[in-house]
Amino acid sequence: MKRVPLVLGIIVLGVSAWAVEQVPFTNVRIDDSFWSPRLQTNRKVTIPYNFQKCQETGRISNFAKAGGLMEGNFEGIYFNDSDLYKVIEGAAYSLQNHPDPELEKYVDGVIDQIAAAQWEDGYLYTFYSLPKKQPEKRWTDTRSMHELYCAGHFFEGAAAYYQATGKRKILDVAIRLADYIDSVFGPGRKYDIPGHEEIEIGLVKLYRVTEDEKYLKLAKFFLDQRGDSTHRALYGEYCQDHMPVVRQSRAVGHSVRAGYLYCGMADVAALTGDRNYVAAIDRIWHDVVDGKTYLTGGIGARHGGEAFGESYELPNASAYNETCAAIANAMWNHRLFLLHGDAQYIDVLERIIYNGFLSGISLEGNRFFYPNPLASDGGYERSAWFGCSCCPVNVVRFIPSIPGYIYGVKGDTIYVNLFIGGQAEIKTDGGTVKLEQKTGYPWDGNVRIQVTAQGEKELTIAVRVPGWAQGVPMPGDLYRYLDSQTEPVKVTLNGTRLPIKLEKGYLAIRRTWTDGDRIEINLPMPIRRVLAHPSVRDDLGKTALERGPIVYCLEEADNGPRLDHILLEDKAEFAATLRPDLLGGIVTLYGNAASYSHEEGGTLNRKSMTITAIPYYAWAHRGAGAMRVWLARTESAVIPLPAPTIAGLSKVSASHTWELDTAKAVNDQREPKNSGDHEIPRHTFWDHRGSKEWIQYDFAGPAEVSEVSVYWFDDTGRGECRVPRSWRLLYRRDGQWKPVTGMDGYSVEKDRYNHVRFDPVKTDGLRIELTLQDGYSGGVLEWKVQ
Repeated sequence: MKRVPLVLGIIVLGVSAWAVEQVPFTNVRIDDSFWSPRLQTNRKVTIPYNFQKCQETGRISNFAKAGGLMEGNFEGIYFNDSDLYKVIEGAAYSLQNHPDPELEKYVDGVIDQIAAAQWEDGYLYTFYSLPKKQPEKRWTDTRSMHELYCAGHFFEGAAAYYQATGKRKILDVAIRLADYIDSVFGPGRKYDIPGHEEIEIGLVKLYRVTEDEKYLKLAKFFLDQRGDSTHRALYGEYCQDHMPVVRQSRAVGHSVRAGYLYCGMADVAALTGDRNYVAAIDRIWHDVVDGKTYLTGGIGARHGGEAFGESYELPNASAYNETCAAIANAMWNHRLFLLHGDAQYIDVLERIIYNGFLSGISLEGNRFFYPNPLASDGGYERSAWFGCSCCPVNVVRFIPSIPGYIYGVKGDTIYVNLFIGGQAEIKTDGGTVKLEQKTGYPWDGNVRIQVTAQGEKELTIAVRVPGWAQGVPMPGDLYRYLDSQTEPVKVTLNGTRLPIKLEKGYLAIRRTWTDGDRIEINLPMPIRRVLAHPSVRDDLGKTALERGPIVYCLEEADNGPRLDHILLEDKAEFAATLRPDLLGGIVTLYGNAASYSHEEGGTLNRKSMTITAIPYYAWAHRGAGAMRVWLARTESAVIPLPAPTIAGLSKVSASHTWELDTAKAVNDQREPKNSGDHEIPRHTFWDHRGSKEWIQYDFAGPAEVSEVSVYWFDDTGRGECRVPRSWRLLYRRDGQWKPVTGMDGYSVEKDRYNHVRFDPVKTDGLRIELTLQDGYSGGVLEWKVQ
């Protein structure tokens, strides 16, 4: 068995099956002011931190228990094995370029525990191994129990660690598991499929390492059984199991599962030549980029099912945009580039890694986002860990893979995809060439590529000209720039300017190269206004800011706690300023805007203000404040600051607020259309059910009050929030809460304000205490005080 060059998406055999080969990240060394610190943080902080969390939460000790090395029961969620496998994979990528004997010794010890947990027949899954082996449960629920999903991640981790270290122990365990799975599933055997795709990717990696075709055939079997009801009941759209994969045209269901499916289809297509797979994922890609991708490159609009919505269903505050989905989307787009050699896929990949993915990890490397919304009214911040921690462990393996996305090679053509400083050694049909990039990207559009041909070599260097530099933010018409004019891109070769003639987004420079040849690229980076397709309702009358590949946002730390009152007119001027001292070193945008506010009596007030925008990826590092990517550009989209009423000036707090909702919604003076209004901010107690809760106003000062009006949130028919079973109102006196008296009843009606009049009291605060209906949560849209 031979060891072959290692890359994240593909382990390359001697003969590549792709139209373009990925240059292995082991042949690329990053020396870059933007990415080098992040790679170092991943190596020194994120990998050890994730191993530590896996130890603390039982993810590692589950294997020791299952292997009889210690006593105890299973801890955590049934698919937790997969998290440890992903951290091992990330550690392998790190070890490949940065040998670390201490880390390697630690991982070897973890592998010993994994090996001990493997059954005699090769089965490996700790949830069915504790408190004792339960063979009768194996493969009884492949839709939900994720045995095959875990196996897929194990195959990826095992292949990576073998390639990085040459140690076979983990690979031998993986082979035994794969052989066992192959004895259970396949034609004439069990026809079931995994509910969560991933094993397809892992089996292809195992095939590329071992060259055992049965693993490739098994991967194709799982793909071809998806959507085929001949031998089993289908699992439906959530699992992309509603029709055969080669007939699918729309991205549906769970977005991470879908992304892994499309990666697996690309992998198998590249090795088998099945053009039906390619045609299907091409169709689905257009469905995604034409109507289901956020400006940040994120996918998966709905919290329900962590799923794709319909075309143009791209809400901002409630966007799910799971970090894992961003990673899956990046891997899928890179595979499409390898299949087609077209820069449009790298355009999407670049948008993801600088925006939708990068927001998922803190600058410190030990806090993580699961969902990545494009708007927040505060209270949402990165977490140290999750019960389901697929995102932190996915980050660990993705960051060290980024060097492998920079270049591609096809025959005697080198593709320069990403502009990241460092050196690369690239084998072409014409010989080995060394390239060195120097750049301040993404803040600076100047890139210099120094060529060391080691003699004279005739070949082509194809330099990508990003879509954003051509006036196109993303392939398709989902987004466009307000100003269609672009400054010309400038490319010189040894000081001589070249004409810009692009083929599939690349400027191909063919010549006989010699040592010292120099390509210089200038990509102008004006501050651009982005508009969404008019069918995206949440972005009507709004604009977003971009500069180069970076999407910007407004954050509370710079602009105050409310952001919807800001009008960013088309004519407003902006300036970019490099701030090395801020958020790890960023370029901020400063500009003029207008602020709108209501005055008592209904008067609308407008005044000028200065706003500051920061990169979207950097938000929520200075507190869990408000944030917006999309800003009003028309008065109809502005939501003026509330009038200075008692409620409007009050501070709001609650016993519990769901992380994507905000208590501030109850006094924002936005009138609900009905109790199920999802187009305005809301406060909910989700996912508390049937419990006693409270929400309160702390007044700006003592006031005499005698009436409240409450508009309950109730999403019957869509969700699991209902009007409360009961409630009451209390006022504060001398620091104690007391019930109001003389009230005329507490109604819990939908689709209207519930008014309560009571004996006047002078107080500095009011509190609503409520009891949720059994089995349901609830919330408040608006709460007025008189």
